[in-house]
Amino acid sequence: MLAGHLLVKCLEVQGVERVFCVPGESYLAVLDGLHDAAIDVVNARHEGGAAMMAEADGKMTGRPGICMVTRGPGATNAAAGVHVAAQDSTPMILFVGQIGRDMRGREAFQEVDYRALFGGMAKWVEEIDRAERIPEIINHAWHVALSGRPGPVVIALPEDMLRDAVAAPPGPRVEVAAPAPAPDDAAKVAQMIAAAERPLLILGGSRWQQADRAKLTDFAEAFSLPVAVSFRRQDLFPQTHDHYVGDVGLGINPALKAQVAEADLVILLGARFSENPSQGFSLFGMPDPGRALIHIHPGAEELGRIYTPTLAINATPGRFLDAMKGQSAPKRDVPGRAAYLEWTAMPPAGVGQATMSHTIAVLREQLPEDAILTNGAGNYAIWLHRFWRYGADSQLAPTSGSMGYGMPAAVAAAARYPGREVVCLAGDGCFQMTGMEFGAAVERGLPLRVILCDNALYGTIKMHQARDYPARSVATRITNPDFAAWARSYGAVGVTVDRDADFAEALATARAADGPSLIHIRLDPRDIAPGRTIAETEL
Repeated sequence: MLAGHLLVKCLEVQGVERVFCVPGESYLAVLDGLHDAAIDVVNARHEGGAAMMAEADGKMTGRPGICMVTRGPGATNAAAGVHVAAQDSTPMILFVGQIGRDMRGREAFQEVDYRALFGGMAKWVEEIDRAERIPEIINHAWHVALSGRPGPVVIALPEDMLRDAVAAPPGPRVEVAAPAPAPDDAAKVAQMIAAAERPLLILGGSRWQQADRAKLTDFAEAFSLPVAVSFRRQDLFPQTHDHYVGDVGLGINPALKAQVAEADLVILLGARFSENPSQGFSLFGMPDPGRALIHIHPGAEELGRIYTPTLAINATPGRFLDAMKGQSAPKRDVPGRAAYLEWTAMPPAGVGQATMSHTIAVLREQLPEDAILTNGAGNYAIWLHRFWRYGADSQLAPTSGSMGYGMPAAVAAAARYPGREVVCLAGDGCFQMTGMEFGAAVERGLPLRVILCDNALYGTIKMHQARDYPARSVATRITNPDFAAWARSYGAVGVTVDRDADFAEALATARAADGPSLIHIRLDPRDIAPGRTIAETEL
């Protein structure tokens, strides 16, 4: 068969159900193989959107999300999604069409050295020179993407290699090792928790399984642990549980920040505790964290990378929780819940005719508990992360802070879970980076909802300029289209909201649509964050 067809056979063996791509002539043989395959092909409008869709799919399934792009500009456009996968510890594989093997080194049309381009971002970068090595390299790519701390792999595919005839069979399905605690680790953890006066459990990272959730609540209850989650990992623990105390990220509850700082034992389970959750690396000392620290992580290279733990355990979250069964500590009060409930009770009143405060309040009333909410970066997300109650597997948001993530992630979520409501919140600046992927949703009839928060600003930067360089604003104003009319031009439902009183009806209309819909909320630019405004003189 053609090498491109063999590659597709390898994807089928690995259980790939969906590929996200922008088609290109450099991998036509692979596209031809996909024609007859039992793999859904989503054609995106931009390679950055395709890569973010693949990353979001990898987040949801725990198996590598698959993206295919063409050489040169296609690969560089896709780099944004590869970076998200790297920082978010998401398994993902990017296949890049490449120039012919006999063209190398001549600066041929769209020639790029992918090892140099992605070497500091991906876990592994490889180029397949010989067709018979496709099964070997595909299997290794799956091992690398899934093992330890998951992440992205990039594989370049010379277009002439993909047309070679090959007789090699696809390799077997890859399942990776799940590291487990040492035999005496569970007893040590139990002893350290029992000896602590103010312990705190912080969750994060990836390699979580559905079955881990019940184990996690059992663990927290057995040891009377307050549970916090790392930045944009709010769906790891039920926020209705009495032990949940909030998220340790941007816009942290001051009371929770104090609780982290005052804890005499911190347990990081799956989390890396990098810049955002650590409040700019200020909550722990480095390398000595200044208090007892238990760090459990599936990637051995992450243990002691920044903080030297009192006890380091190389294990997946599930294997650690299995080891803790049967262990417990004396019951005690669990602090922090009242402060969380007060911090997230209801959004403070906003400024202007249409407000984010009212928008989030209505979403809390109307959306089902299992709704999947997606977002990128921007101040609009502060209201979402603080006041929304996430259910299990319901948050798709980049810990990398990438703008433009929400729209492609919503496409991936609606394709993966057709029975669940999918709602994308996006700022006007955030949306316009990948908003063209709304077209992919229309093309496939995906019933996702976009809530577009338009204040005609790059609001986060505006807020920082007003703080650090008052009255010296530069490059933060945005001239926007009529987004609702733009959505209608696709044949989708588009609704404009200029007043809070109109939002509930607009949401009902959007939710009733058979395909995608968009609500364009025109916000007051002064209403920059919950309980915070920017003076008109700064605008």
